[in-house]
Amino acid sequence: MNSISQHLSGYGIRPSVQRIAIMRYLTDNRTHPTAEEIFEIMRKQIPTLSKTTVYNTLKLFVRQGAATCIGIDEKNARFDGCVKPHAHFRCKKCGRIIDLEMDIEHQLPGNFHGTVDEAYFYIKGTCEACHEETPS
Repeated sequence: MNSISQHLSGYGIRPSVQRIAIMRYLTDNRTHPTAEEIFEIMRKQIPTLSKTTVYNTLKLFVRQGAATCIGIDEKNARFDGCVKPHAHFRCKKCGRIIDLEMDIEHQLPGNFHGTVDEAYFYIKGTCEACHEETPS
């Protein structure tokens, strides 16, 4: 059994050709794609793939905890195959979304004593590449 199949099984997801391909894309391409982007790329590899299958598969991944749906883009839901806590930066100029390592647990206020099940930390601005392109 390959590692993607094992990964999916570990989240209680029955591996299928489509599910393995979509998860492999999410883990190999850290671009935080939309469902539409995944569909457009994956249908070249799997011509019988439908948009409904992509949407349903992504919903399953999110529901089972194998992927996260991030709302940093006001127009589209984006998906991330990395489920360990981290932050996201979105460049307002080029639209690129970048993962940021962050110990989110230690960012909580000192008077918080509950349990964190999910944490979302979004930062927006200008990425380094776009900032360097801007004339001074």
